[in-house]
Amino acid sequence: MKTTLLIIDDDSARANELGLLLRFLEEAQVAQTDSAHWRTYAEQSLDLRCVFLGRYGTHETPAEAVHAIHAVAPRAVVVLIEDADQPPHLPTALEIGHIIRLSRPFHYSQLSQILVKLQQNPNRDSRNTQSRRNAELFRSLIGNSPIIARVRELIQRVAPSESTVMILGESGTGKEVIARNIHYYSNRSQGPFVPVNCGAIPDNLLESELFGHEKGAFTGAISTRRGRFELARGGTLFLDEIGDMPLNMQVKLLRVLQERCFERVGSDRSLEADVRVIAATHRDLEELIRNGGFREDLYYRLNVFPIETPTLRERIEDLPLLVDELIERMANDQGVRIGLSPIVLRCLAHYPWPGNVRELANLMERLAILKPDGWVELDDLPAKFRAYYPAELMAAELASLDNEPAGDSVTRVVNNEVVSLPPEGLDLRQYIMDLESSLIQSALEDANGVVAHAASLLKMRRTTLVEKMRKYSIKRGEDED
Repeated sequence: MKTTLLIIDDDSARANELGLLLRFLEEAQVAQTDSAHWRTYAEQSLDLRCVFLGRYGTHETPAEAVHAIHAVAPRAVVVLIEDADQPPHLPTALEIGHIIRLSRPFHYSQLSQILVKLQQNPNRDSRNTQSRRNAELFRSLIGNSPIIARVRELIQRVAPSESTVMILGESGTGKEVIARNIHYYSNRSQGPFVPVNCGAIPDNLLESELFGHEKGAFTGAISTRRGRFELARGGTLFLDEIGDMPLNMQVKLLRVLQERCFERVGSDRSLEADVRVIAATHRDLEELIRNGGFREDLYYRLNVFPIETPTLRERIEDLPLLVDELIERMANDQGVRIGLSPIVLRCLAHYPWPGNVRELANLMERLAILKPDGWVELDDLPAKFRAYYPAELMAAELASLDNEPAGDSVTRVVNNEVVSLPPEGLDLRQYIMDLESSLIQSALEDANGVVAHAASLLKMRRTTLVEKMRKYSIKRGEDED
């Protein structure tokens, strides 16, 4: 197998841990070796772009190891693995060339940033640019759930085309993030990305905002102004909250999409609409059409390639990754780092998240203000989050805190079964997956096996429930083929 990332570490457990994380980050061409055998991999891998250097023999110094690696693979970046409680094992004077430090324990966001830096390495081979761009795309959409993986796949498929895309989903799910990724991986990526919130601009100004105006076209038009269609020339125009666009503007937008030209307000000269249009809305456009609030012909013109953004409650298994990413961002941007106790994460996993990822980001920012560089416990959460934590689980948590001696495992109740939490903690992601699987099975039992009814009980789309049933190998219900 072709190797692009090479881990050199005589500590096999640490090498396995790092290798697993890199593969989780969609890096498939990863090899692991020790200080005695690494040269074979390096000499046979013409596309080697990064070496993760951990424990290296007993005779050579870290500096000598770095020099040896650069001698064999001069184009490769060297990432030094250093335990957080250990002093740096490479002198500052040697921090020249392509060298990056990686502290342990490893963090998702730290590895993501390093991998993004590798995309920017001027020595990289252009033959692998597209595969590395795809890996960067995956890292920009945090999560490992099947539903978010499906969104990544749809972005990959539609990005190279010129098709109009409609992004559907609740507020706070990241519709603009998806739109920016489509633009970044399109043939228009060198052009501008111009967003317009159709619901935030007054109706009487929206036409001028989109198409521009000539001097004197109306009262207050003291100079000629270019509109968003002109500003987005050669790039992408993102029409956010398209469902809030007034009907008279919908007619004009439809004409532009059909004829690929427009006029500034107060002008009779046509300008070419050289843009790719991506639209988004949190509203049910088909319902709006039935009620006369949205034009059906415009809907079909925009809805060429629909992408539905999943809600946070539909991919709650991604919650730990999202929390970790937000903590790392605050640490890097604001110099503030907080920690969430396991009970806090379990509590947040039960909350329905009506504001989705945006609401989670706001909560993390609030907690950072209340507990700067501190440890967040259950009582630090606002009451509305604690209200969704099941009473039996809350009672078990509190009882265990009061009654369990230090160092002993802590008892938890999960789906009426008693499990033990070891002193070193548990795999929260697996815990949430087990809980989700159990709740799906319970909902199917209550719905007599009818998937549509079970989906209603779980407040999710039927298609989403079917995906999760496949993921957990749960037997299909009565309304499935």
